[in-house]
Amino acid sequence: YSVFSLALSAAVAGPCAFSAARHLHIPTMAKTAMAYKEKMKELSMLSLICSCFYPEPRNVNIYTYDDMEVKQINKRASGQAFELILKPPSPISEAPRTLASPKKKDLSLEEIQKKLEAAEERRKSQEAQVLKQLAEKREHEREVLQKALEENNNFSKMAEEKLILKMEQIKENREANLAAIIERLLEKERHAAEVRRNKELQVELSG
Repeated sequence: YSVFSLALSAAVAGPCAFSAARHLHIPTMAKTAMAYKEKMKELSMLSLICSCFYPEPRNVNIYTYDDMEVKQINKRASGQAFELILKPPSPISEAPRTLASPKKKDLSLEEIQKKLEAAEERRKSQEAQVLKQLAEKREHEREVLQKALEENNNFSKMAEEKLILKMEQIKENREANLAAIIERLLEKERHAAEVRRNKELQVELSG
């Protein structure tokens, strides 16, 4: 509610006087302000008439006028004070608009057949894609296995070649050592034979 304080005063031997004091905030909308202004004018005239016909305050606490209430809040020797209560305008409720759901179109036999064929094509395409992926995976695994076998064979072949080369080197070294030993033995034998001949010659020459 919007509340105003309205003070009404009446003189005993003179013309009627009216004073009003506003409290709280007045709505800023022009239309509402004009309506309030008209109500205040009506209330002023009514209060003026009442004060002229009734010099003494009436024993009435609440006055009701359409969309407002005037409530007596206290009594004074010089006049009366009232509280003006304005009822808020009833909100205009708009009925919610319900959107009608679009009517579902009935499918013909031909359209159903086309949908079934399209679904079958999608199924076949997905199945072919899965089979293709499996084939590619198996091919990749086969290539990896083949490469591992080739690397293993190459390693074995290289190891065998290294072993053969090492054995040949060992054989050559052994033969070379054996030939050197035989050569040394022959050299010793020749030296011993030479020494024996020299001794025999010395014996013959001395005898």
